[in-house]
Amino acid sequence: MLFPASRRELLIALNAAPRISRPAVYRLAQELDLWCATEEPPELLAARLGVPRTQIERGLALRAGAAAAAGREVAEAERLGARIVLEGDDDYPALLRQLPLPPPVLYVAGELPAGPAVAIVGSRRSDPYGNEVAELFARALAAAGVAVVSGFARGIDAVAHRAALAVEGGRTVAVLGCGLGVDYPVGHAQLSREIAARGALVTELPCGLAPRAWHFPVRNRIIAGLTAGTLVVQAAPRSGSLITARHAADLGREVWAVPGRIFDERSLGPHSLLRDGAMLVQHPRDILAALQPGSSGFSALPLFADGPEVPADQPVDLPGFLGEVLNALPAGSFQVPEDLAIRLDVPVDRVLGALLELELGGWVRRMPGSLYGR
Repeated sequence: MLFPASRRELLIALNAAPRISRPAVYRLAQELDLWCATEEPPELLAARLGVPRTQIERGLALRAGAAAAAGREVAEAERLGARIVLEGDDDYPALLRQLPLPPPVLYVAGELPAGPAVAIVGSRRSDPYGNEVAELFARALAAAGVAVVSGFARGIDAVAHRAALAVEGGRTVAVLGCGLGVDYPVGHAQLSREIAARGALVTELPCGLAPRAWHFPVRNRIIAGLTAGTLVVQAAPRSGSLITARHAADLGREVWAVPGRIFDERSLGPHSLLRDGAMLVQHPRDILAALQPGSSGFSALPLFADGPEVPADQPVDLPGFLGEVLNALPAGSFQVPEDLAIRLDVPVDRVLGALLELELGGWVRRMPGSLYGR
């Protein structure tokens, strides 16, 4: 029996079907040609494909209306400024194909960066220390040409996205636990627009699907799948961040963790990863060094090694704005970026970018509380 739907339309309709589970969607997508072209009884198909009979029956039932269902989904995606990418398409992310069951359908708003990418994930209830760590790593990676991928949640995720966007030319990707048409988390609408303009919003869930608890483990495997490695900043035991790290390890990707205070529950997740063999990182250059041998396309970090020995009270002849910021730091004391911005009469974001480059080059030191000194 033939149905008035193309293979593409069948996949989009299957992915958007509200009563078919994600495991069944993955399995039926893999065997689409088999079950869509057969009149075999559902119980036999279920046994052959390893899919519950009720799920098979729902898949068979959607065939006749697949073209119309797919058309509605494509139109809604376009209305939201997105496109639908299938696993067989040329622009489907190559790294995702390494997942045991790759998502057959992706919704993408924006453009996925072509170069290397690293995931930065952590607690929704991050503290100032965690936020500062996430910002430092995201800014440095973005400045080095590495895309920052995270889950668009409050806390560490949002800090990482915003820090990457604060770098000139920085790219970031947000993987959602809901459809693109859902305002979640509430209050992140402006951030989503900025990310789509400088990177991409990605989800495998249909446009209008509201977030549910089981969506986030599904989202986390995409975060791990899109990246060369996952950095966990702060996370409680049994958190979604640890699920992302586990997916990364299962894929043979890098897992990095930042240590924290032993009295803080948010340190238990990273510390358990370190105990199990994750790489301890204390500076962005630790991750860049791990990526460098097998990666290409990094932007140059002009001052990546330790800076030369220069007396703190001696003016330094660095070119351009970097030199202005460095020479504005008083010898023997520490300053916050806001004071430097006032002294130089420039936006604080510009000062923060320069301080990051100077820190990476070893010209300045950063102390707790976002204090910088020579």
